Formats: sequence, C-alpha cells, structure tokens
Amino acid sequence: MALNEHIPHDKSLDNSIALMREGYLFIKNRIDHYQSNLFEARLLGQRVICMSGEEAAKVFYDSERFQRNGAAPKRVQKTLFGENAIQTMDGEIHIHRKLLFISLMTPPQQQHVADLVRDQWLASISKWEGSQEIILFDEALEVLCKVACKWAGVPLTDSEVKERAEDFYAMVDAFGGLGPRHWKGRRARPKVEDWISSVIEEVRAGRLEAKKGTALYEIAAYRQPDGSQLNSQMAAVELINVLRPIVAIATFITFAAKALHEYPACREKLQNGDVSYFDLFVQEVRRYYPFGPFLGARAGKDFIWNNCEFKEGMLVLLDMYGTNHDDRIWDHPNVFRPERFEEWEGSLFDFIPQGGGDPAKGHRCPGEGITIEVMKASVDFLVNKIEFDVPEQDLGYSLVRMPTLPESGFKMSNVKRKS
Repeated sequence: MALNEHIPHDKSLDNSIALMREGYLFIKNRIDHYQSNLFEARLLGQRVICMSGEEAAKVFYDSERFQRNGAAPKRVQKTLFGENAIQTMDGEIHIHRKLLFISLMTPPQQQHVADLVRDQWLASISKWEGSQEIILFDEALEVLCKVACKWAGVPLTDSEVKERAEDFYAMVDAFGGLGPRHWKGRRARPKVEDWISSVIEEVRAGRLEAKKGTALYEIAAYRQPDGSQLNSQMAAVELINVLRPIVAIATFITFAAKALHEYPACREKLQNGDVSYFDLFVQEVRRYYPFGPFLGARAGKDFIWNNCEFKEGMLVLLDMYGTNHDDRIWDHPNVFRPERFEEWEGSLFDFIPQGGGDPAKGHRCPGEGITIEVMKASVDFLVNKIEFDVPEQDLGYSLVRMPTLPESGFKMSNVKRKS
C-alpha cells in the first residue's frame, strides 16, 4: 500500500468550488471531519496536501523541505504581492532581502509608526465631532495610508490619500475575490506600482530627497548580493510590500472595535490603565478574528512526514485560521478570552495570524511588531481618548468571504473627545 493511502483523501473530483464556498473553514472542516492534521485534495486539477496545527507549521517553515517559488498563483502576485516579490523567493537571496525589511521594522521604528498613528487619530477627532456618523474601517484606511507614507518617506498630498488608501486595500481585497473584486485589485496594482516607481526614480535621479533610514531611501539604495540595484519597478513592488500591510491593519482595528463593543469587560480593563492588558487584548483579536486564511508552499524535495509522502513540487497549504482555532493548542478556541495569552509561551508555530517561524530566517511577516503596536495605539485611542455611540448595524462577518470584515465597517456616532 502506498504511503499516501494511509492519509485521508477528500472524495471530490476537485475542491476549488468547495474552497470558494467554505472560505476560512475549508481546511478546518476537513481536519475536524477526518480527525487528522492533514489530508489530500485537488485544487484546480492539481494534487494538494492541506495541513493544520503546530507540528504542521514547524514542518511547513522548514526551508530544507519547502520553498515559496512557484507557490503563489499569478492572480495573487498580480494583486496582493506583486510579481517576483520577496514572498516568492527562497534561500540566500530571500534572507538577504528579508534583512532589508527587518532593518526597517526594528522596535524603535515600530513605536515610531504607532506614535504617528496616535497623532493621526487625535487629529481626526475635530472632523468626527462634526459628522453625524463615521465608518471606522474607512477612516482607518486613510489614517494608515497617511502614516505609512509619512513614515516611509513617500510624498503624499491630502487630495491623494483616499484614492491611494483604496488602491492599497483593493490589492488586499482581491486575493480571495472573483469578478469585480479581483479586477479592482488587478487595476490598482499597476497604478500603484507606476506611482511608486516614479518616486523611486526621482530619488535615484536626485530630484527628490529621501532621508537615510526611511523605507524609501533604503529600498531605492538597496544592493542585491551581486551588487546590482533593483530596477525601479521591482523596487516599487518591495516598497509597496512595506506600505500595503500597514494599510491592511485597518481590518484588525475594525475587529478590535467590534470586540470592545461586544466584550465590555475587556473595555473596562483597558480603561483601568493596565498596560499589560493591551498586549493580551490585541493578541486575542489577532487570534480570534479571521485575517489570512491559509499559506502556500511547494515541497522542495521528496520527503515523508506523518506517514505522508510529499513529492518535490507538490503544493501544500497551511491552515492559519484553523491553527489559531485548534483546540489541541487553545482551550475553548471559539471563546474570546485575552487572558489566555498570560499563559502563552511565545511559540513561533502555534499562533500564526501573520505566518509562523522566525521572521529573520523564514517567511513570517516582518511587520508583525508594527501591527501589534499600531493596534495598541488604536485601541487606546478608542477606549481612552474618545467616547461615542454605536448605532444599530450589522457587525457580523462572513467566513466565506476572503478576506473578511464586519459587514458595517463599524459605524460610530456622536463622537466626542474625552476630557
């Protein structure tokens, strides 16, 4: 009997339609059904191994066994990542470029971004006080777009902010979408790349001054291991991979507002000045609510793990959402309980809202620290700097739609500055 006959095989001829129908729960539903941490399926005609859990994540982030080149579909590269971006690289060239990203996102830089976000939120209050109703998600996109560009050194006028923010998010929203959503992201990608390419060229020509240490300067000046510069289009792709994820934090901020509204005991603890509770709350928002559904890689060689034969080139999907809701890891995973993170030991593989493993050596998002600090600053603003009403609205979200968001975007009315 062949090895893979011992593992569950989903019986459908092709699971592509089931994936679109089940979204975030596609892998988890089958992991639960088969009582196995992996199974084999077919997607778009190819054999795929889907897996979930801490041990699966450890294997998935073993660079000796898996590679990213060839894993991201072109439809994702043409919207979310950009073609031939860092997410598609392996080996020494990946590590070299990853160190560039990590150098931009040190703890002092994380705090700098959070301070800029705090300032922008405070500056928004006077406008909000004169508005009948505001939608937090829309406001967060613009605040984060302004901050990302200011921090990175990218010129951005007030008249451009709304359009640029919408384009950044359209690239994110397109990865799981079909039809209009996908094509909106496909149109946004070249538009943003052209804009950022022209900024890179202006810096290289000496017509625009970029401050040393900013993302704009460092990416424009970056040299590859062979000593060559990235061409302006590739440099733009990587600078967008710094800017776009910051704008995407708007999703987490909106879910955080939903949690504050629905779990008033958490709000009270955050109002009582317990700084450590901000970390617990933010981490639980990132665990509990859906962000990325799964990640893809290809087996770099033939190997056997867990009685399953992985053949070189085979596509493998790691379930992010399911791992963050795995009852082998998390006690009552479908309960929102920030206190659980008091006991968390900081594993690189059991909590993977933005990927797993060591960000310096692997493919975990290097901007995770920025996400956490921006969320903490935003939660503090919502709890301690303003007061507001939450009108009747639909705060539900779909686990079929990828990526997802509270339906209403979180509406707020009667916003006032706290004295």
